[in-house]
Formats: sequence, C-alpha cells, structure tokens
Amino acid sequence: MKSNVGGIDRILRIVLGLVLIGLTLTGTIGVWGWIGVVPLATGFMSFCPLYPLLGINTCPKK
Repeated sequence: MKSNVGGIDRILRIVLGLVLIGLTLTGTIGVWGWIGVVPLATGFMSFCPLYPLLGINTCPKK
C-alpha cells in the first residue's frame, strides 16, 4: 500500500475518529459513532482505499 493521505488530512481523520468514538463511549451519540474506527484506521495507516478509485492523493510524497 502506497501512502495517499497527507499531513492535514491525516490529522483530521485521526481527530474525527477519536471524537466519534469518544462520543459513543460517553453515550452522547448512538452506536453509529463506532464508524469513527474507519477514519481513525485510515489516518494511522496513511492510506484510504477510496482515494485511488477517485484519483485523489493528498500525500506530498511521490
């Protein structure tokens, strides 16, 4: 897997994932908040499987 998620994109994904999971654990939002695992995982791996299909690459590395 080649990295396709850049710095700001990666940070936003990790923060969004942690916020969604945190809100789920506190009972603020329902079970759907566990979807936060997806942006969290893609942020940590620096790879989004949807990006190649859409032709997007936010990673500055070539």
